[in-house]
Amino acid sequence: KCHYGHLEKLAAQQPANLEIILGDVTDAFFVNNACRGMEAVCHLAALIGIPYSYVAPASYVDANVRGTLNILEAARSHGTKRVIVTSTSEVYGTALYTPIDEQHPLQGQSPYSASKIGADKMAEAYFRSFEVPVVTLRPFNTYGPRQSARAIIPAVLSQALIGAETIRLGSLEPQRDLTFVTDTAEAFALALEKSGLEGETIHFGQGEAISIGDLAQLCLKVTGSRAVIERDAARVRPEKSEVGLLLCNASKARTLLGWSPKITLEQGVALAADYVRENLAAFKAGTFMV
Repeated sequence: KCHYGHLEKLAAQQPANLEIILGDVTDAFFVNNACRGMEAVCHLAALIGIPYSYVAPASYVDANVRGTLNILEAARSHGTKRVIVTSTSEVYGTALYTPIDEQHPLQGQSPYSASKIGADKMAEAYFRSFEVPVVTLRPFNTYGPRQSARAIIPAVLSQALIGAETIRLGSLEPQRDLTFVTDTAEAFALALEKSGLEGETIHFGQGEAISIGDLAQLCLKVTGSRAVIERDAARVRPEKSEVGLLLCNASKARTLLGWSPKITLEQGVALAADYVRENLAAFKAGTFMV
């Protein structure tokens, strides 16, 4: 069984052996029932929009910290054999050194990142206190087909594909290490299969960083757009909150999971563009999504 909040993302290609149960990760009774009888649980439920976390921080604590607590307690109650908790590279904040390894200090540079740090520490506590078999996976900025329209790549692609002449973004200088969705999925599959990972935190990424401005230009290149990228001050995050550089050292993932990325950034952006092109009506191109 798999339990998803975004039902529409499964509607087009729903496997016959997939059971969908609608519910809320903050509801402990629902989570307990959903986890009953499961050999493994992959916990990906979260509030993820960083801009919205500035105006509604309590909802992020509720979903990301208490929701994770509910998963962990359900797994403890039912004796689940493997729990994958999904973290984020945002917990590192702006890099103190690069490439970032798993020993890098955690820095809550936004209410969102602070809530994810809280979730990760709750997972650590349940492993240390109750021996819940938790593995924390920390992807570096996953992207690809079916990604939310609020993310930078589909936002630029959708505007480019409708022929926008100007595309307005926030800060263009921050640099991100981007991982294609199939590479991320492979890391999760490996983490479910490999033995002896309990209590580990493992992150993974390409090991290459690209600025938001250059990423936007790559999106224009793969779509053949001649749009102009402009910086919109209204979309810029608070100076001390903006994460400047995320660059992954994935050596632990290679050693413990046997994982390495297979899709280059240009290949991945082109695949994402194909999906957006085929589903353009589903995107609110030009709307500022948070």
